[in-house]
Amino acid sequence: MMILHGRRMSLVWFFVFMLLLFPTWTAAGEEGDIVINSVGMEFVYIEPGTFMMGSPEDERFRSESEVLHQRTIEEAFYMQTTPVTIGQWHAVMGRRWFLGRRGDSDTPVTRVSWHEAIGFINQLNKRGDGTYRLPTEAEWEYAARAGTTTPYPWGDEIDCSRAMYANNRMRVDDCVSYVRSIGLVPNEPAPVKTYPPNPWGLYDMHGNVWEWTADCFRAYTEPEDRERFECTRRVRRGGSWFGHGYQARSANRAYAHPAAKFRTTGFRVVKEAH
Repeated sequence: MMILHGRRMSLVWFFVFMLLLFPTWTAAGEEGDIVINSVGMEFVYIEPGTFMMGSPEDERFRSESEVLHQRTIEEAFYMQTTPVTIGQWHAVMGRRWFLGRRGDSDTPVTRVSWHEAIGFINQLNKRGDGTYRLPTEAEWEYAARAGTTTPYPWGDEIDCSRAMYANNRMRVDDCVSYVRSIGLVPNEPAPVKTYPPNPWGLYDMHGNVWEWTADCFRAYTEPEDRERFECTRRVRRGGSWFGHGYQARSANRAYAHPAAKFRTTGFRVVKEAH
């Protein structure tokens, strides 16, 4: 009996050790499950599904590239609940990579090129607590819509209490007064989670900072080329504090050179579910 008890205790300690060694290990996820990695980055489980990507022809401010079409997300994934923050960037990359730029730890990191976002992800993958990547453009819109079909997940119109946009005193200042009324300052993004999340628990998908995606910009009618690494136009999504509210629509598309660094642009990360 003592030998059997000892074996059981050994198994218990083995599993305790494994949980300490791999704190982000989880069983097959379910909708809404939250995972937090060793850097403190929070991810929510997104189930696969089919949705209508793009916008209807009568949606205000739509562009011709937003062709409405059906898309299927075939595999589940974990989407980071916020853009990558300055604190998370420092934890993974160290301060020497940041060229002296400062900010609160919960502020979205900006002025990072697409290539630098990939560099961050490469370093994150070396930690051994999961496989990370940028979201595809389809995954980004699927997560932003969160099961909705309206221009924004809350409805047809945007206002200053819903998202960070038009916080630019020199150009688009519609929300500057509101931003000041909640204790924030003009001409910069808000700390993450300042505004309400979408129905799937994702913050700042609309406004605050543009977000790089994995994809090259192309017409939806063109075939995808997943092996294509080099292109001169990488997709950005979500709008930012700098611009108009309509740029934060779920279907809105933008792009930039992958080497470009803007004070309006950051990124968020996907963690593979399998």
